[in-house]
Amino acid sequence: MSNDLAVTVQQTARPNGPATADHFRFVESPVPEPAPGTALVENLYWSVDPYHRELMDESPYGSFALDTPLEGRALGRVTASRTPALAEGEIVFHRQGWRTHSVVRPEEVRHVPSFDGVPLSAHLSILGGTGLTAYVGLTRIAELRPGQDLFVSAAAGGVGTATGRIARLLGAGRIVGSAGSAAKAAYLTEHVGYDEVFDYRTGGPVADQLAKAAPTGIDVFVDNVGGEQLGAAIGALRDRGRVVRIGTVGQYDTGTDAPPVLFNHADVVEKSLRIEGFLVAHHQDVQEELYAFAVPHLQSGRIGLDETVVDGFGRIVEAFLGMLRGENLGKIVVRAAA
Repeated sequence: MSNDLAVTVQQTARPNGPATADHFRFVESPVPEPAPGTALVENLYWSVDPYHRELMDESPYGSFALDTPLEGRALGRVTASRTPALAEGEIVFHRQGWRTHSVVRPEEVRHVPSFDGVPLSAHLSILGGTGLTAYVGLTRIAELRPGQDLFVSAAAGGVGTATGRIARLLGAGRIVGSAGSAAKAAYLTEHVGYDEVFDYRTGGPVADQLAKAAPTGIDVFVDNVGGEQLGAAIGALRDRGRVVRIGTVGQYDTGTDAPPVLFNHADVVEKSLRIEGFLVAHHQDVQEELYAFAVPHLQSGRIGLDETVVDGFGRIVEAFLGMLRGENLGKIVVRAAA
């Protein structure tokens, strides 16, 4: 791919089952010129996220349009500006990712602050939508209180690692997670702050493993997966327990073959459980609070960055598909250059 051209990624067809590289294409074109009131951004980092797979399908909740550049979170540098609101050289966050260059209006971007000792990539992981999802889920939806125990599914992913680190700093009691390999489980207990993590792929029924890891139950379940893990967690919740529904990655890439969630529906009533989902886009007002909470811990080293960095925009589809297969530890970020 030439540095003199802009490159976008487009979706060419709806998957019928798992997504593959054949569902995408790279398209080259001249670098766009900003119109009055806009600025040209050369993108430096891109986020690939589980929800992108959901948008690949026909959905009443929103879908990617075929044969047009895809949307996604990105960080870039303003290289040409025709608006006083965006200065050349400034770093901005926007949602016109999956392309090397983006033309943006001031209202479409967020100015990215620079914090001493904090890498830029953190604004797509612990300080970005990933960390904000974890922080909002724990503080606003679960209303986690010190000493309460929680279970996190997909604990080795971006939201899962952020949830473990933030919950520990908020004073959580026992933190249990599920992950897809023994190596991921070891990383989470040795580096992230989880007390115990089980391998949901090889360890037998999730309900049995969760009962062993949290024999006295849990207060909060932060759910990124759905399916069997959601059913097991509802059975393990104590009175007035909360389920924070963040995603359903367990069925995003399975087409129509995802099994139904099985649980004792009476538990929801008899234990006065609350099950609540949310979209982080509805909680942007919490962004400054997240900075105030997380940045000092990043600077002191109490929060580490859990990131899998893939170099080169040409590998963005590869990174996305690898994330769906669970090949990443923490947030997966694509970087323009090493």
